[in-house]
Amino acid sequence: MEIQESKIKSFVTKYNSEKKALISILQDIQEEYNYLPQDALRIVSETTGIPLIDIVGVATFYRAFSLEPRGRHLVTVCLGTACHVRGGLKILEEFEKKLNIKAGETTEDGKFSLQTVACLGCCAIGPVVVIDDKYHAQTTIRKVVPILKKYMTKRERK
Repeated sequence: MEIQESKIKSFVTKYNSEKKALISILQDIQEEYNYLPQDALRIVSETTGIPLIDIVGVATFYRAFSLEPRGRHLVTVCLGTACHVRGGLKILEEFEKKLNIKAGETTEDGKFSLQTVACLGCCAIGPVVVIDDKYHAQTTIRKVVPILKKYMTKRERK
């Protein structure tokens, strides 16, 4: 994927090149490219005057950001205590099996990335799976395939 310097600079100027807007700038880049490409971070550094090491520090501190390409759909399985005791690990294993990847990986076609989180803070509706900011409550192994099908094209569902 080619990084458009003008696009990155437009994100920076949108926030008047202010250092306090770094997270907002990174969010815009992440939304555009689905991760934070190195070249984009260099352009942000050059344009804002923020040292690249500081930008990378922010990007690696927040879990919402990724320095590696992610799939079009981000699948997050909660493994917090409440979700864990209700089968969170088995649900994760089912997603790994159906997607043919392990947590932390992306499918070959770039469609899905799978990750875990220690707690989503919605224990009452656990186990919880989040895909693209959509919460799937009281998930069971049997719900994994129907959940995934919502994010597949008609041809892929067959």
